[in-house]
Amino acid sequence: MGGPIVECVPNFSEGRDVTVVARIAEAIASVPGIAVLDQTSDWDHNRSVMTFAGEPDAAAEGAFRAIQRAVELIDLRRHGGVHPRIGAADVVPLVPVAGVTLEFCAQLAARLGERVWRELHVPVYLYEAAARRPERVNLANIRRGGFRKLREEVRENPERLPDFGEAALHATAGACVIGARRFLIAFNINLSTGDVEIARRIARKIRASSGGLAAVKALGLFLESHGHAQVSTNLTDFAVTPLCAVVEAVREEARRSGVGISSTELVGLIPRKALETAGDCGLSIRPEQILENRLRQCLRYDKS
Repeated sequence: MGGPIVECVPNFSEGRDVTVVARIAEAIASVPGIAVLDQTSDWDHNRSVMTFAGEPDAAAEGAFRAIQRAVELIDLRRHGGVHPRIGAADVVPLVPVAGVTLEFCAQLAARLGERVWRELHVPVYLYEAAARRPERVNLANIRRGGFRKLREEVRENPERLPDFGEAALHATAGACVIGARRFLIAFNINLSTGDVEIARRIARKIRASSGGLAAVKALGLFLESHGHAQVSTNLTDFAVTPLCAVVEAVREEARRSGVGISSTELVGLIPRKALETAGDCGLSIRPEQILENRLRQCLRYDKS
């Protein structure tokens, strides 16, 4: 495929019901020219991350159909999970891969957001490169307090009004955050302890917002199904902070608390360049987890 390519990596608030997740994936795959590259679901997070790609209009259509299906099938009033969320289709980023700019993806995200509100009546917040307010560049600011808190605040606080929509969330689907960003690496580091306070302390220590590693976001979570604590990280710029720098920082902080790293998990796909510059920390990344490999396999994409 030699034309422009946009990647979309939507996050849905369902990671336990395989039927619901499959139906969302089917909605994406129903768009001609779209390739579903990856699907990752987690029981404790109760969250699924899909990765798909195609030409820009097809990517936007795939995102819309996925959001539409999530709105039909997911009820946040009955949702439980350790991951923060405000929507059934919680976060929908568009990522430039080839032949398009970040600014183009931001415009595409805005058009998608307007359509989601107009046709599905789900309020939309724009974030990252598509943000219309500086405080909404950071996803955490939009999602602060989660679904239940935002449901109250949006009625009373003008600062919490969506970019598209009214002063009320969708009764069951909440709100949707749509935007444009560059490649992001989602990487979970599981600790050899069930003490979530250790994970939270480590997350505070390493994340950029607390003065830690640049371009790193982190949360400390407890995974009930496994009985251990997890440091869940997002690397927003792997050229600034390589992946192994994050792993080693967590390892060192864990050692100070008398625990270790029991396992790691890549969520979604990783660009080859990020892997090449990651460093040497024993990462177990399979070939099918490398973005370019999946693009070449599914879309005959070859970046020479």
